[in-house]
Amino acid sequence: MSSLAARTSGSHNSCMAAQRERTAELPLRPQDELECRRCGVHCDKVVYPSACLERACPFVYTYEEFGHTYIGCMQKVYEVEIDLDLLRAADAHRDGFGAVRSVRPPLPMCRVEIEECYGLERAGELGCLNPEFHELPGGSPTFKILAQLTD
Repeated sequence: MSSLAARTSGSHNSCMAAQRERTAELPLRPQDELECRRCGVHCDKVVYPSACLERACPFVYTYEEFGHTYIGCMQKVYEVEIDLDLLRAADAHRDGFGAVRSVRPPLPMCRVEIEECYGLERAGELGCLNPEFHELPGGSPTFKILAQLTD
């Protein structure tokens, strides 16, 4: 081995590895993500299981066990299985059953919303760092340019 080869230590192109990590933080299609942790607000995509029943989603399944009927999603958009009687009882009230966290990309027939885990006061002075996350998935990537003009 030559004396030049012996002196090198560490990985080759170490600055390239750091750049690769930075680009991983900026996805091409942020609408397809299920959660956003880029600021202190922490947003999640949520779906409403009661809307699956209202819209007669073909991917809802039911089964009976222990004297109760449970529903779930065959596409596993949400992982939980919900007691159908409790779901209907909660829907009879003004606020309804509510949402569950999406663990896979929602289907076109899903009722989807963005749930902010913490208030917008944690977003900082620039506000949301990932505004495209709040858009519904489209056929092609969308981009927004945000600029703060100073006098």
